[in-house]
Amino acid sequence: MEFETTRLEGVMLVRPRVFEDDRGSFTETWNMEAFAEVVGESVQFKQSNESVSRAGVLRGLHFQIPPRGQGKLVRVSRGRVLDVAVDLRSESATFGQHVAVELSAENRWQLWIPVGFAHGFLALEDGATLQYQCTDTYHPESEQSLAWNDPNLGIDWGVERPVVSDRDQAAAAFATFESPF
Repeated sequence: MEFETTRLEGVMLVRPRVFEDDRGSFTETWNMEAFAEVVGESVQFKQSNESVSRAGVLRGLHFQIPPRGQGKLVRVSRGRVLDVAVDLRSESATFGQHVAVELSAENRWQLWIPVGFAHGFLALEDGATLQYQCTDTYHPESEQSLAWNDPNLGIDWGVERPVVSDRDQAAAAFATFESPF
């Protein structure tokens, strides 16, 4: 696995090694020891999720607040998505900034999003399948979201009218957000 830092401290692009031959391919998608060496701590996952979306569906920006914060290791097993992480750590030099990466079944890249970041994605193809492992289980009372189209965040999703849930459409503005991170 290759690990590449992003401009947001803690968020990493993970490029697994792919072994291909005439039979197909093999990819190691998770290695706890290698990950701990790069991240500096042992990461243990408590829940795995899969989300299938049609092109133009935008989900996010979601996060859970402490003590039930979630780190996420995100990958795409079918199609392509634009995956976004927003820094919510109030003491961070990049507070309120984001990183956006295209993840696809073809490139097999993964994005590590630690606790203290909001996460969202836009499906770029029908049937885009996002799989992610979380460091804590879903806890509805801890879940919050920020407006995907908040001008203060300045995220260029590349679409004017994505398909967004009612819940995500009603998400809070970043200007009203008081960070618990």
